[in-house]
Amino acid sequence: MSSGESLVSIQERVPGLSEVSLAKFVTRAQRVAGLRGSVSVLVTTSRELRGLNHRFRGKNKATDVLSFPALPGLTAGFAGDVAISAEIAARNARRLGHTAAEEIRILVLHGLLHLAGYDHERDEGEMERKEERSRKSLGLPVGLIERSGRPARGKRLGVNHRNGADGRVRMGLVSARAKAGKASRATQTSR
Repeated sequence: MSSGESLVSIQERVPGLSEVSLAKFVTRAQRVAGLRGSVSVLVTTSRELRGLNHRFRGKNKATDVLSFPALPGLTAGFAGDVAISAEIAARNARRLGHTAAEEIRILVLHGLLHLAGYDHERDEGEMERKEERSRKSLGLPVGLIERSGRPARGKRLGVNHRNGADGRVRMGLVSARAKAGKASRATQTSR
């Protein structure tokens, strides 16, 4: 994988989404997010996300998106990994009234912003503003941070990010940073 190139693997089918179309979106979203370097994106099952969440965050439950930033200096030109649960994305999309493919794109954008160094738990709204501008620029429905305080068809969806434990990741995608391990960030929007 060369610098700036993305590797997308869809292991859990999402209607209206292909690896080619998602890779094109990742490239656009990286530009909008200001993220340089290659990334890998995995769209998989809730079971897989549950395993990653347990391994890296000590939480034995599924989550919708996990971001694994690359370790500085480990692999030149690599920004990190993003893993997404297709099942949770589909469930959230139904609740919010948009497609599962749109929800995957929202989760990708959110994960890429974390890889770019944004952290909405500590940045006094900087990531929220960047996500909102980026989402609008990319033509996406309401983003994760923005909707965390809004009712969604009678329910509130919470956003919960925490730094995870160090460890190794094996997502089935090539990632040199995975061999050394890195703290993860996870977003949880459903219960």
